[in-house]
Amino acid sequence: MPWQPPIVVHPFTSEGERPISVRGSHIGHARSDHELLEVLRAAGLDEADAALDDPHLVEWRGPGPHVWTPPETDGGA
Repeated sequence: MPWQPPIVVHPFTSEGERPISVRGSHIGHARSDHELLEVLRAAGLDEADAALDDPHLVEWRGPGPHVWTPPETDGGA
């Protein structure tokens, strides 16, 4: 199994949040960098403040780092 960063920020849910997992376990959802840091702190990862841009620690799936606005859909028009 290839190495994977311990923190994963997943693509948007239909509610406009991004699920967060640490080492494969879901730990919460976030809508901003601030909320992401709060979720990580609650999980005991205080050092994460300066690490959101470190690809060795955080994998951003779907939209890239610091993207908190879901892409617009055309609604089938």
